[in-house]
Amino acid sequence: MPEYEMIIKAIDLARWAPNHKLTEPWHFYLLGKETINQVCFLNAEITRETRGERAAEMKLEKWQQIPGWLVLTCKHSDNSVREREDYAACCCVAQNLMLLLWDSRVGVKWTTGDVTRDDRFYNLIQVNRQQETVVGLFWYGYAGEIPEFNKRKPVATALTELP
Repeated sequence: MPEYEMIIKAIDLARWAPNHKLTEPWHFYLLGKETINQVCFLNAEITRETRGERAAEMKLEKWQQIPGWLVLTCKHSDNSVREREDYAACCCVAQNLMLLLWDSRVGVKWTTGDVTRDDRFYNLIQVNRQQETVVGLFWYGYAGEIPEFNKRKPVATALTELP
């Protein structure tokens, strides 16, 4: 697993993302073994409710092997425009974090699965849902294999040139 200092440095650099009015709406939660274990069992319980015992056991086993866990949240705002801008800024922070870690050969997966929207998850990570929303759960570690990155549409499909 990557060293603690590497993760802290990546967070430190990631937070230089653009953010309107310099709100810096993000907050990171670095999960320890006890919290990770509780999240794994919560996710297995959620999976059990929707997909059955076998799927829950498989998910639990898979999740318990993930080495590093980090949660990113975004502060709520009473202003709907600010809330949207702040969420976008948090997504920029997430992308920065992932690129910085990847530059150190640390693989990262950003997930927004069912568990991240569950009130019990918020309780486990000690986040007040009225004040913050989970942007994502980030799993990180050294990759067993490096995936190929040539599965994108041509740029012409994402670009419209106007006169």
